Amino acid sequence: MISANSFLSFSIKKTFQILSTATFCLLLSCSSQNEQPEVNPLPSEEAYTVFRNGHKVGFLNITRSGDTLISDYDYKSNGRGPGSKDTIVLNAEGFPVKWDIAGNTTFGNQVEEHFSLANNTASWKDATGKGEAIISEPSFYIVQSGSPYFLFLAARVLLNTEDRKVAALPSGQLELIEMESMQIQSDSASLKLTSYALIGHQMDPDYFILDENDQFFAYISPKFCIIREGYGDQEKEMRLLSEKYAAERFEQLQADFAHNYEGNIRIKNVRIFDPISLTLTEPSSVVVSGDKIIGIEAADAAVQENETVIEGNGGTLVPGLYDMHGHMGDERALSNVLAGVTSVRDMGNDHEVLSELIQKIESGVLAGPRITRLGMIEGKSPTNNNNGILVENEQQALDAVDFYHQQGYHGIKIYNSMKGEWIPAISKKAKELGLFMCGHVPAFSNANAMIKGGYDEMTHINQIMLGWVLEPDEDTRTLLRFTAMKRFGDLDLTSDKVVETLDLMVKNKVGVDPTLAIHEYGLLGRNGTTRAGVVDYAENMPVNTQRNYKVALFNISDEEEDKAYRLAYDKIIETLREMKKSGIFIVPGTDLGGGFNQHRELELYQQLGYTPAEILKLGSYDMANYLGHENLGEIKTGKLADFFLVPGNPVENIKAIKTISMVSRGGTIYYPSEVYPSFGIQPFCEKPVVN
Repeated sequence: MISANSFLSFSIKKTFQILSTATFCLLLSCSSQNEQPEVNPLPSEEAYTVFRNGHKVGFLNITRSGDTLISDYDYKSNGRGPGSKDTIVLNAEGFPVKWDIAGNTTFGNQVEEHFSLANNTASWKDATGKGEAIISEPSFYIVQSGSPYFLFLAARVLLNTEDRKVAALPSGQLELIEMESMQIQSDSASLKLTSYALIGHQMDPDYFILDENDQFFAYISPKFCIIREGYGDQEKEMRLLSEKYAAERFEQLQADFAHNYEGNIRIKNVRIFDPISLTLTEPSSVVVSGDKIIGIEAADAAVQENETVIEGNGGTLVPGLYDMHGHMGDERALSNVLAGVTSVRDMGNDHEVLSELIQKIESGVLAGPRITRLGMIEGKSPTNNNNGILVENEQQALDAVDFYHQQGYHGIKIYNSMKGEWIPAISKKAKELGLFMCGHVPAFSNANAMIKGGYDEMTHINQIMLGWVLEPDEDTRTLLRFTAMKRFGDLDLTSDKVVETLDLMVKNKVGVDPTLAIHEYGLLGRNGTTRAGVVDYAENMPVNTQRNYKVALFNISDEEEDKAYRLAYDKIIETLREMKKSGIFIVPGTDLGGGFNQHRELELYQQLGYTPAEILKLGSYDMANYLGHENLGEIKTGKLADFFLVPGNPVENIKAIKTISMVSRGGTIYYPSEVYPSFGIQPFCEKPVVN
């Protein structure tokens, strides 16, 4: 058995989004005549329960007849979720030779995929288009969509290979790593289990568990679990296992790549972005001691004894960025720091998980941004979000406000299944306790009511605009809050209903967190085309990640719908321009994990009328002031040493922030070019010279 820490040294990393099922593998063979060990027989029927954050949300049922497997998979959380019915034919060695899938992705994009293997030729058709390959050795084909059970089918054959490795299509190699053995006692029975990781198919490993007969028992992640029916009482323990594996992995990455130099650090010969003047300084050197900036000197100032010198080579030093709409986990914490996003506002998370994450970041065990916490409150409903604190009445909501205040949270975030009539009382209590107040618009309400009810900030631009196009009885707890954006194109922004909302926002000093990048993804993304938000770095990513970038978020059924969504995006841009002109404060956040996506969020603000320099100021200095972070937002003596180095000039071209050679997070130095190969990412620039 390979230990977890040994596994960390060669595992491949990805920002894992469990709501997507496009990460599971279909195993194919070059020929049924290949010599293969006999695989364990599959049962004729299997049943599994899907849990999210401890709540039962769906099912996975497997039936087998001869060489044919049928998988029926579906789960729904927060009013959305994937569903698929898969039919797969296996050869004698357990390799699929035919596979058909029909269903939908998390946000409703229709799935129709087909795979076949004949005469050593594999062919497939998925959302990215058609593909074909001549097979000279047994290879796994990485599918775009499918039931998680096929992860087990891949492992089932890998267990019978000598080195537990196999070639992958369209490229690369898959490897199965044994993690640990365990025994559980449940109401159903006592079982001996073994956990595994599959690596190579994406940037994160997938973790799953087999029983003593090498049959599928569970698929596990920190927030999501698919577990054998009858063992639901074990799902939390199973999720904690995956959380442990992920934590150990990222702790090892921190140990390998975080640089804490003895003595002072001098970043030499850089031009510093000044958010006050919106210009770059003359060439300078920045001196850091511990976690603070202790001096800014001339570029050619004498190097002092025991200083580590990082050659800036005339590049630009930029204050650390903020992602104001995050949901932090171990992998997102590291990816944000490497992208120069050194502060994140977490907009809803499990309290215990987030508290532990913050403790590990602040103690230096994990790499991660400074996290400002908002406590999420959601009402119970058939389509509620299984995050934050779920409440059934107003008093429970007020108690949740008390809890978050006692735990030191910055504010409160409201979600869709809350009752709109509870908001004034919740806001009143939050304000009495000094808490910030923001959120979605509860179903059957509108932005005007939330502004009058005490919101300080509106979350997502579509949440505001839906109030201008929906009928009173239409339910936004479902995918309607996305699909109804098709109606935005017909909006008259000079109409009374629009002007009333904007006037209310101005009068009550209510800001907006538009999450523009995710709207670009949803409204403009199309199957088969690399979406605009990732074009600048897609080629640096692993091949299978590049394929995922060609899958649309929403379903586009015809030309009319295509046009409606494009017009909706244009209207969102027009609305945000009007907000900016009116003086409404715009807060940059992604809801896409930050990192590279925060670069895109900021880049898009040029469409609203911001200059690159204004964008840099908004994403750093303005957000520090907005959150009351007096020691952040500027590269200045006495401030905390949160900044990043780029070779180019982002004041002239905002895209320059996408090429980062060095990041300082509180004086701990990271060189992205050192870390990215561990994720299967080709570095964007070279590491600076360090003396």
